[in-house]
Amino acid sequence: MEPLQCGTSPIVGFRFSLHPMTGDFIKVIKGALNETDTSNVWMHTDDVSTVIRGKQNHVFNVAKALTLHAAKTGEHVALSGTFSIGCPGDSAGDVYLDKDDVLLNTDDTKQYVSSQFALYPMNDPDYMAVIYREVDRAKAQGVFNESMHYASGIHGDIHDVFAFYEEAFTNARSEEHRHLVMTVSMSINSPSHGGKKDA
Repeated sequence: MEPLQCGTSPIVGFRFSLHPMTGDFIKVIKGALNETDTSNVWMHTDDVSTVIRGKQNHVFNVAKALTLHAAKTGEHVALSGTFSIGCPGDSAGDVYLDKDDVLLNTDDTKQYVSSQFALYPMNDPDYMAVIYREVDRAKAQGVFNESMHYASGIHGDIHDVFAFYEEAFTNARSEEHRHLVMTVSMSINSPSHGGKKDA
């Protein structure tokens, strides 16, 4: 059997860990999972993290909804995860690519998010130009926070932040360089946010 080449499958994956800063963390995590409609994605949770796979719009929709539902508890929540597309051999859950484009999670509650992201356009020798372009896009959209080592700071309302991340994820790959990885870390309801509850 021939090995899959990068970009053969358009399936998007997101592996993440959610960390509520409370002794009742299980309730926060399970509550977020129960309140989010995940029927448009393939999902598996183990003792370390959760992975969701499917069409890009549904993966980002579920990721945002899970984060928002956890944040609505008012607890300080941290999330760390990795989005990926074009990974050789990544085909489990391909059946979910047949889903229509109707988004199932539409909660528009405002929520301030402070986050950081890093782009890894795999095999692209001009990767720094790709990264700088997406940082400039963040600045133009008003969600850029600050430059830092190994990442760029993004903040604002959760809907604006996730919209930027999905747009960057789309624009950072090309027909020639289809394998892309994007890491994201978020902090919500942190005492260090100075009482910001929305953007």
